Amino acid sequence: MLESRLEFTLPDPLATDRLGAALARAWSDSGQGSAVVYLQGELGAGKTTCVRSLLHALGVEGLIRSPTYTLVEAYPLPSILCVHVDLYRLQGPLEVDELGLRDYFDGDCLLLVEWPERGADAVPPADLGLTLEYLGNARRCRMIAHTGRGRLWLDSFTAGTPMLSA
Repeated sequence: MLESRLEFTLPDPLATDRLGAALARAWSDSGQGSAVVYLQGELGAGKTTCVRSLLHALGVEGLIRSPTYTLVEAYPLPSILCVHVDLYRLQGPLEVDELGLRDYFDGDCLLLVEWPERGADAVPPADLGLTLEYLGNARRCRMIAHTGRGRLWLDSFTAGTPMLSA
């Protein structure tokens, strides 16, 4: 399968919030079940902001903590378990194995992984990759669908998101 790609500019932090909400709508609209999303980018680029907005849009209520120190935060919803993981502080794949991420794939799970490169092969492969890069005061967003599931999600995102600017 050829990778499907999309790039656009997020002019301000509010656009990063809208990105997360649009990803949640697209995931729901595409009829997705379990999926793995890699979130990459420098510190402060907006990865956690995007995840918070996505989780709120999916129905998670209350405080959504950054998993920088807890490493894993799980949010059970009626239709799916959302798991937000931050591997920034880990030193390699052996430490990732100790987190027990594989245990989350017995049922429906949306796994959102920040800093996946720190986990190497111990992290399940991504259906959708999202990279946020600094672009002056704005951010550049690049999304890549790595699987058929990711392509459906990205196609649904593109069809339902008029906020994009190339």
